[in-house]
Amino acid sequence: MVRIAVIGAGIGGLTTAIALRQFGFEPQVYEQAPALLDVGAAIAIWPNAMRVFHKLNLADKVIERAGEIKAIQWLDQNGRLINRVSLADIVVKSPALALHRADLQEVLLEAVPLNSVHLGQSFIDYSQTNDQIMVYFANGNSVETDILIGADGIHSKVRPKFLNDAPPSYRGYMVWRGIAENARPKLPPATAVELQGKGQRFGIGPVGMGRIGWWAAANAANTSMTAEERSADRKTWQRGEYIPSRQTQETQRELLRLFDGWHRPVLQLIEATASGSILKTGAFDRRPSRLWGQQNMSLLGDAIHPMTPNFGQGGCMAIEDAMILARCCEKYGAEERTLRRYEELRQSRTKNITRYSRWYGAIGQWQNLFARGLRKSALSLVPENVARRMMQMVFDYDAGVVKI
Repeated sequence: MVRIAVIGAGIGGLTTAIALRQFGFEPQVYEQAPALLDVGAAIAIWPNAMRVFHKLNLADKVIERAGEIKAIQWLDQNGRLINRVSLADIVVKSPALALHRADLQEVLLEAVPLNSVHLGQSFIDYSQTNDQIMVYFANGNSVETDILIGADGIHSKVRPKFLNDAPPSYRGYMVWRGIAENARPKLPPATAVELQGKGQRFGIGPVGMGRIGWWAAANAANTSMTAEERSADRKTWQRGEYIPSRQTQETQRELLRLFDGWHRPVLQLIEATASGSILKTGAFDRRPSRLWGQQNMSLLGDAIHPMTPNFGQGGCMAIEDAMILARCCEKYGAEERTLRRYEELRQSRTKNITRYSRWYGAIGQWQNLFARGLRKSALSLVPENVARRMMQMVFDYDAGVVKI
């Protein structure tokens, strides 16, 4: 039996394990956290990722816990409509969804044997010979494997062991994420909404079970901190690390100040979210790398192609990666060419999506009055059928039928 070790039990790592098992492999997943807690905000599962879940027989369970997105709207900060796109023609067979990340993780965990996920295993190193890889963990444990997959996120510990590149690039704006449990703002049903302002944006969407997910973005904003604290955190941003709030009770007040005067549902959602549950990070991504792995190891998801959270495609790309990798393993077996073929198939698409997300975010964060007027005019003039065709370039991808 081919031995496959996956580092990281996030969305990408777990989906990889499930996909590999569907093709007859028995991968083992190693996660540094001692427990998989109910944390995180919303995650979008667009049709390109839902096709993978259909093939893994997980679609129905995901749909049960999710909110459906049938349209997208862009508004100005006062709630006036700029443009709208119906997704009715796109989501006929594969819906567009959003759900709590913890709910998705639970669905994925239920689909793998409990004894194949090993918690409290913090990766520190690996060594590779011609026919095997030894993986070492901080607690002194080690395992021998034929293939090693690093799916341990933007702060991957596997990546720097073979790829000596720069840290993730900070893109100049902060992102907050939250889920409002009992809010009842006046919003169009089954619709993802993005409001645009002066260097600020606010996104809203249904995440299932009566909850509403939201995200906020503001240019380098952290108004509750002293100059000394901002300086210290700026260094943290440049390393691409998670930025915790100094005082969680201040996070909500900070957002209410930043979005004061915006469309009423924005403030209602912030007020309806427990301050301590709001996640706050910088917007980061990486320039594409031609090197994704060496010999019998490779990277997957945010470990190799992290992207800014503007398209909601970060998790979707990891899910696609998982299916392509599993199909390559099924066709070629435990060989180096398996991983090189997987990388070849994924590099161009992930590079393009990362770039588009970066550009969209940069334009969305414009502050200049003239630039904002240009953005609003251009967006309002895009015909709905043109916008839909542009989205289909991303959404129509099917990782289950791509030629391997």
